[in-house]
Amino acid sequence: MKIEGIIFLRKFLRTETRTRLFENFLSLSFLQVANYIFPLITLPYLVRVLGPEKFGLIAFAQAFVGYFQILTDYGFNLSATREISINRENKERVSEIFSSVMFIKFFLFLVSLLIMSFIVFSFEKFRKDPLFYYLTFGMVLGHTLFPVWFFQGMERMKYITFLNTTAKIIFTISIFVFIRRESDYLYVPLLNSLGFIIAGFLALLIVFKGFGVKFKVPSFKEIKHQLKEGWHIFISTVAISLYTISNTFILGLFTNNTIVGYYSAAEKLVRAVQGLWTPFSQTIYPYFSKLYNKDKEKAKQHLIRVFRVAAFITFSISIIGCLLAPLFVPFILGEEYLHSILVFQILIFVVFAVGVNNILGIQGLVSFGYANKFTQVVILAGLFHLTLLFILIPKFNHLGPAIATLLSEFFICIIEYFILKRLRIL
Repeated sequence: MKIEGIIFLRKFLRTETRTRLFENFLSLSFLQVANYIFPLITLPYLVRVLGPEKFGLIAFAQAFVGYFQILTDYGFNLSATREISINRENKERVSEIFSSVMFIKFFLFLVSLLIMSFIVFSFEKFRKDPLFYYLTFGMVLGHTLFPVWFFQGMERMKYITFLNTTAKIIFTISIFVFIRRESDYLYVPLLNSLGFIIAGFLALLIVFKGFGVKFKVPSFKEIKHQLKEGWHIFISTVAISLYTISNTFILGLFTNNTIVGYYSAAEKLVRAVQGLWTPFSQTIYPYFSKLYNKDKEKAKQHLIRVFRVAAFITFSISIIGCLLAPLFVPFILGEEYLHSILVFQILIFVVFAVGVNNILGIQGLVSFGYANKFTQVVILAGLFHLTLLFILIPKFNHLGPAIATLLSEFFICIIEYFILKRLRIL
């Protein structure tokens, strides 16, 4: 069996296309692991050294600049990826696409900088730490510089993995070297931003030197085309942000940094657990997309089976996490974060809800050709979640966004379930 396996692997990797696909899979898998491992390494150290108040400030500032990252990304991580992929054999066209997208992104970056400056110097909450917000805003510059969409379109994900992982390793080591006391909190956004910016410049160097791309002044027609292509994706991303980064940001507006610290620390732990489910969903998506085109009835039967398995596994994880939270949350975060236990116990059931949502929404609606309905559900859920945040946070403080997130995810479950029932897929 071992010999047969080796022969199969050699045949599979024989062509250049399959070799590239396999390399891309390994690169993205490694990056996915790195995205969860490195933050978990620094989390127990940072929450203890900085305390809830400063850790909350970091979380609030990152959520704040997160809106500007969405603005500068626009929708290019999908739309420009597709354009590059289609035209990658035409160097002239690739240079035109690259130039127009980067031109738009830098214009949006300058707009973001002006908006942020206005907010920072106009409102008391932000005027207290203007330098901190500008240092955190460096992450937006780094994201603007780093053309993830270009490497994805060229199917050279190894560059994304190498540069991002290297930046995370340097940042992780620097945290333990430079952050020794609470007063060192300014180094966190500085080191984080420097990592993103250096990675961005190196990425551009690879684009120009390694791929022979040349910057050209884009035409108005090309700029308009790229804005149009990315618009719908941008709107969907904005809607999703209403029940992701808005939790921390709106909580910070209504309360203080200490309360934000309690919530954010628990949320990061839950996101780490939730990330364990991501490889599974990424793996089965292309399977359902292909199967539905070949055999609709078989695809529906498999969807129901996978739905049951996913619901059982994610619900079991949520129950176990909820019961063990009083033990491992203080162990990981420290005794100062006892208020984070109940937040974690509520949020851990989001693992179950998101696991079900993924099967119903991504594997069901999207892979079965109803992506527009999925987008409508996301937008509706975003507005519902935003309403809940303004109602629940003033009453329940750090528990407010946790309750709102759980209710919103179950709201999505119910809507998607009835849509699939109406479409006779379930």
